[in-house]
Amino acid sequence: MDMKNLTNTQKLTLSGVTMALYIVVMYFTQSFAFGQYQVRVATAIYGTAYLFPFLVVPLGLSNLLANMVMGGLGFFDIVGGGLVGLLTAGCCALLGRRRLTTWSVIAPIALIPALGVSLWLSGLIGVPYWALAGSLLVGQAIAGVIGALLVNALKKIWRL
Repeated sequence: MDMKNLTNTQKLTLSGVTMALYIVVMYFTQSFAFGQYQVRVATAIYGTAYLFPFLVVPLGLSNLLANMVMGGLGFFDIVGGGLVGLLTAGCCALLGRRRLTTWSVIAPIALIPALGVSLWLSGLIGVPYWALAGSLLVGQAIAGVIGALLVNALKKIWRL
């Protein structure tokens, strides 16, 4: 299959599979995705937007749905998570469009969720912003590396 010239049906199918994969990974990793060091392995999937920019919106929606079903911290966490997902996947897509190294996806996957989510989460749970951002950054750095490894593997498999 030519992964560079996908039909609309193929894009829709890949979007649905990606959203389902994000939700399933979040479900099975939620025990350590919502702790002090939030290792959200599912956010590594944002890196796929580097190769497939059309996944930006589905990935943002995936985060919104995951926070709605599994998060439990209300409106700001649901909507904010969706916006952070859109921004993170969008940055990964931009890096791919600019043909920067695949390892560059580590930065948005690590920094945007850690710094963005801390904006409302610090107020919701009463933890100072920088303390919370630092602990989230630890978990997101792990997800960033996994995301870069995922992008590199997909790039080799599909010869993109």
